[in-house]
Amino acid sequence: MKKLLIEGGNQLNGTIQISGAKNAALPIMANCLLTQEPVILEGIPQLADIKTMCEILNELGATTEWLSENELKICVTKEEKNTASYELVSKMRASICVLGPLLSKRKEAQVSLPGGCVIGTRPIDLHIKGLEKLGASITIENGFVNATADNLKGTKIFLGGQFGSSVLATGNILSAAVLAEGKTTINFAACEPEIEDLAKFLIACGADIEGTGTHRLVIRGVKELKGCRYKIIPDRIETGTFLAAAMATQGSLTLQGANLDHMDAVIETMISAGANISEEDNSIFIESKNGIKAVDFTALAYPGFPTDMQAQMMAVLTIAEGTSIVTEKIFPDRFMHASELSRMGANIKSETGKAIVVGVQKLSGAKVMASDLRASASLIIAGLAAKGTTELNRIYHLDRGYEKIEEKLNNAGARIQRVDA
Repeated sequence: MKKLLIEGGNQLNGTIQISGAKNAALPIMANCLLTQEPVILEGIPQLADIKTMCEILNELGATTEWLSENELKICVTKEEKNTASYELVSKMRASICVLGPLLSKRKEAQVSLPGGCVIGTRPIDLHIKGLEKLGASITIENGFVNATADNLKGTKIFLGGQFGSSVLATGNILSAAVLAEGKTTINFAACEPEIEDLAKFLIACGADIEGTGTHRLVIRGVKELKGCRYKIIPDRIETGTFLAAAMATQGSLTLQGANLDHMDAVIETMISAGANISEEDNSIFIESKNGIKAVDFTALAYPGFPTDMQAQMMAVLTIAEGTSIVTEKIFPDRFMHASELSRMGANIKSETGKAIVVGVQKLSGAKVMASDLRASASLIIAGLAAKGTTELNRIYHLDRGYEKIEEKLNNAGARIQRVDA
């Protein structure tokens, strides 16, 4: 077990290379099950979740080979197995991404109900609804989703849920529809950049998909998919996390390889809070030298402010001038980081779906514990801004979603050590 020791008070300045998007890489890796031809994926980050997905694919008859540090070759050699085990799937929510590809290609899937971070209830009802509309028969028994389909047929599917569209459900329905007979229309599809990236990957493999990047996807089934070489989009959440770190330390950073087009809501919120942000040659530059202003924001489905950036932005606002209101519309209980930030001197009052953040002059280093992946990042940001040393425990969450985060931050002026807990 490891922990991080974060020495606060060091301004961040320099350049950081943005990694490929974890939330794009995982479903694209899962969709390699749709073809028996080799697929080469570029920009795959070295993360615990990526390793888990490789193990799941290996279990399902695929070989995974690293051609270089961030280049992964996947090739399905056996298609007899259709069960994704509890031991692997329970490690992360995104494992459910194999359900659609298995059902589409192998006509049968048995996938353990997924695990991952504890950030609130995330049912799979929309996954089941969409797959059943395509003709699948689905039951849930003994902690497994059991799905069979002799012949999937295209249809119209509405994927609106209690909190809007579902990213993972959209991905699963899209995966199942590409080999289904006839035309499938998905209305109220998630339009996050990661879903657009999945659709573009499938098109590169020979799928017939219209409407990428919109709430309406039209898929005409094809008989088979081929292999391809494909580069994953940059990670917008990692980008936002480093932007927040620059704000919290009143520093300046150049984030190479970042995509400003995926960041509208985050950028506008940060500019309102006092940051100067611009785009330069496939990079984003941020400078934050004049203090932080309070700002209200709401976590919504894309293109709204991403729920995966809510905790990091809250950490910045703990030292803003004035009072900020943070509203969470995706996972209303996703405020477990608030109590840990309060241990560092933050003034936060939270209830279901809303938190009131009253800015304080300074935070103080403390012993804190990460509850989930993005909470880990928020506590690093707070630790960088705090006076003294912050001890961050349970960093295994962190390693699921950030590639070499302390190395990247240290190269920009931070002082973070990974030590035995």
